Amino acid sequence: MLADKVYDSKALRAIIADMDAEAVIPSNHCRKVTIPHDTTAYKRPNRIERRFGRLKHFRCFATRYDRRTIHFSGFVHLAAAMIWLR
Repeated sequence: MLADKVYDSKALRAIIADMDAEAVIPSNHCRKVTIPHDTTAYKRPNRIERRFGRLKHFRCFATRYDRRTIHFSGFVHLAAAMIWLR
């Protein structure tokens, strides 16, 4: 389970442990003992969020003017190709 520093609490970590999952949450700055986390797993979603942020610079993508799914999907592919070439 990936989360930001804001969600660093003992209660949330206990809920995640009860689900038999691993918590990838960086420790809050006010915590006395820092809890280690997997930094590479924490960085991966940030890369995806940045890609969507770049796509949103294209006004057509952000507002979704196209009514048909095939037109919107075509524009997404075009915008992704333009970003890839930068």
